[in-house]
Amino acid sequence: MKVKEYVKEIRLSLTPIYGEGEAKAMTRLIFHSLKGWNVTDMIIHEGDEVSEYISGKIQEILGRLLRHEPIQYILGEAYFYGMNLSVDRSTLIPRPETEELVDMIVKEWSGSSDLRVLDIGTGSGAIAIALTRNLPFSQVTAIDISQDALKAAQRNAEKLKAKIRFLNEDVFRYEPDPHSFDIIVSNPPYIDESEKAAMESNVLDYEPHTALFVPDATPLIFYSRIAEIASAALTERGMLYFEINPRHSEELCALLRNEGFADVEVHRDIHGKERFISARKK
Repeated sequence: MKVKEYVKEIRLSLTPIYGEGEAKAMTRLIFHSLKGWNVTDMIIHEGDEVSEYISGKIQEILGRLLRHEPIQYILGEAYFYGMNLSVDRSTLIPRPETEELVDMIVKEWSGSSDLRVLDIGTGSGAIAIALTRNLPFSQVTAIDISQDALKAAQRNAEKLKAKIRFLNEDVFRYEPDPHSFDIIVSNPPYIDESEKAAMESNVLDYEPHTALFVPDATPLIFYSRIAEIASAALTERGMLYFEINPRHSEELCALLRNEGFADVEVHRDIHGKERFISARKK
């Protein structure tokens, strides 16, 4: 079979599950991963015969996609804030919304240097690495309870030449020094257990649940603890940034104000959802 025939087969197989646009995007990612081709290369080589090896890899990838496995795990990489990050099932797949959180921080602090930054629950290291690369001379510390996730984050940092201090820490036991950070950021678990029923199988069956879900009875358990840490660990007028579940935005704002934070502000994502909160230490 020729390249153009495989392109057609992949798209026809994936469209009923993922939609036409996503099927086309996945086809491009498959050929980029296997051959290093961009869209132009795919057109140039559309008449080429596909080798037996590449044919076998395409069929393997296609079979896994048809079982709803995320393509990022299949290919072992995810694109985030201009970077290709290695990902595996020990880490969440970085989301486009989280890029918006990074962008907010970079824009607000672009005129500063030598910032001390803490990323809580770093996962693949996406936020920590992006901030290290975009905040001049920043000193970034990243913590996670999962040793496997930290190993993945360290590999990404080494590959992207980002100097980060990684710590294997449980947020509920972690006690950083007072006034030791200018910025604290976290994208903690925030999906209520009761929301599982409405979620796609590619998330439920493959991504780590400990990084996704919180009990319905205590949906702000991580935010509450991180706010405690931040109230002591932030410098004067230091900033706290969260990615959040929109259904708890008002409750979380009240929690932060009660914890003594000022300028508590909710920010909407590109889809118009209340997705982020920023707050300043008084």
